[in-house]
Amino acid sequence: MTFIESLTLMLALMYLASLSYWSGKKWGAVVTLLLSVGAVAISLYWPLALGLIIALPLALLAHRFAPDEFKGEIKINTLREGTQHVLALSLLLVAVQYTINTVLLKQGITPWLMRPDVVDAFLPIAGGIELKAIISLNLWDQTHPAAAVMLAAVLITGLLCKRAFCGWACPLGLAGEYLYAFRKRFIKAELTPPAWLDWPLRMLKYLLLLALCYIVIGMPAQSIPNYLDGNYHKIADLKMALFFLTPSLITLLVFSLILALAAWRRQGFCRYLCPYGAMLGILSFASPLKIRRDTKHCLIETKGMKCDKCTRACPANIIVHTKTTVRTDECQACMRCVAACPKSAALGFGLKSGHRLGHKGLLALVLITLFILPLGAYLSGFWHSQTPDSIRMELIQVIDRVGH
Repeated sequence: MTFIESLTLMLALMYLASLSYWSGKKWGAVVTLLLSVGAVAISLYWPLALGLIIALPLALLAHRFAPDEFKGEIKINTLREGTQHVLALSLLLVAVQYTINTVLLKQGITPWLMRPDVVDAFLPIAGGIELKAIISLNLWDQTHPAAAVMLAAVLITGLLCKRAFCGWACPLGLAGEYLYAFRKRFIKAELTPPAWLDWPLRMLKYLLLLALCYIVIGMPAQSIPNYLDGNYHKIADLKMALFFLTPSLITLLVFSLILALAAWRRQGFCRYLCPYGAMLGILSFASPLKIRRDTKHCLIETKGMKCDKCTRACPANIIVHTKTTVRTDECQACMRCVAACPKSAALGFGLKSGHRLGHKGLLALVLITLFILPLGAYLSGFWHSQTPDSIRMELIQVIDRVGH
């Protein structure tokens, strides 16, 4: 792992420890801290050790100078937005590190800055093919192993806690919120499409997901080893990077359409075009955790009031106040509806049995899923790419001639 990856991982673990400690679950804090120290001790790798050395004082400083914010009850929206911004900042630093590494390779200079393997998370097709290789051939790819790890982690979040990855971690969702807010400064009106148009538009992301699945599923199992050993797979990340850094006219038009869509409608990209959102939306139906309304406490049933604050707070325009359980694939478990509810006992995110998971617990579950799996993969030697810089340097010089 590079330093940025290690620091992000250790900050997540330190935050999980603080959540457990300040919630009275000291055993959880001890287990998390032991896991952090154990990871450094087992790996004996300086970026991971340095990440722990820096993350621990940062956690202590946060406790010292902002005790009310960290010890007290952090509001749902504050916690979610803070998490999104921290993760987005981490990805930005990773992007800078990866760009420097790529530029040095292109110039024929041996990189003095390591390639961050977490960028493989942006190779969903490669990750899907690798998972297929693991399941069907018991073949573990050593070129972009982090792609399979991160894809598996995101899929698990969908099974456990609906589309909480979209609502709490995805940087594209955060960027969409900023674009939408910027548009609202100049055009106040909501530009929500009518229902007859909204549903077909929502199906677009499922068509994109179907196309991606066709590529993965349609590849014969016997062809996978040759693909994984091929030059194209070795520089798939560089192909992806150049796609964004040197876009064609068609690419720029597509990007413009996506930006316009995100500004036009809140969560427009997530709702209409994101294949990850489609995949998590399908998996979310199997999640035991859902937004649930308790009619014994809701003002509608108990007081006869016409309250719809939860519905008005939902960015996906889900009708919450008339449902006892929200089952739609568009729910991102952002808990804005829960934050808006005037009766804390009336609305929550939890199991059918009535047990609820608070916003801190939800965040802890998301972070555990997203960070523990990569940590385990790293410790077992299934994280870092085994492709030497010399080969990447050689292939990037002829990247335009490298095909499938």
